Amino acid sequence: MNPGARRLAQLLFCTIACATNAVALAGEEDAVSKFVSYYQKAYAEGRDLIPAPQTPLDTSSIAERLSLQTITPDGALSGSAFLASDGTIIKLAGVQGCLSTGEMEFAGLQTTCSMVSLAGLTAMLEEAEAGAGNAFPCHFLGQNSGPPTVRFAECFFVKVGETRSLSEVLITKGVAFASRDRTGRAVFPEYAQAETRAQKAKAGIWANAQFLHPYGERYRANPSIN
Repeated sequence: MNPGARRLAQLLFCTIACATNAVALAGEEDAVSKFVSYYQKAYAEGRDLIPAPQTPLDTSSIAERLSLQTITPDGALSGSAFLASDGTIIKLAGVQGCLSTGEMEFAGLQTTCSMVSLAGLTAMLEEAEAGAGNAFPCHFLGQNSGPPTVRFAECFFVKVGETRSLSEVLITKGVAFASRDRTGRAVFPEYAQAETRAQKAKAGIWANAQFLHPYGERYRANPSIN
């Protein structure tokens, strides 16, 4: 197992344990930890509590008027959203985490697709933070009114002199999928291409043939399997 997969497996084990014991631990946690645990536990059960955008996102602004703000994450809430230190929820606009709770094997562990996505974002937040002093730049595309406030963004980090999109890396590693609209069209076409490459390379979740993936959500290839 390569170092990246080993680290993800370690985080996956920790994430499973934390999400499973979230209710029992709630009394011992501070407010931020309780908030993160609440969202993580729901996601582990196949429920994404992050709402969709209330208004269309201005995706063209990335190319036309890029404006970056420094964000410090406090913890992953789902396979594609995290809590920022200012109390807002940051939802990555270009990527969609997996919500299937069907059992699967990943990095030698029995787990679920939703847990792989949650652990994947946790690992990438750590990596992004380490490369930018516990913060990284995000470009915001829209916002839902709260509470809590949800801001839709694309976030970036620098690794080995290369600026990379957090969404694209999650997709490339096979721990999440390109976000698509109701017609099945990718929010960012280049991410759909990254997803196709990940699928062909059998990266991450794509190595497991038990699931199909229509437009960002995982369903069992064989509906007779429980």
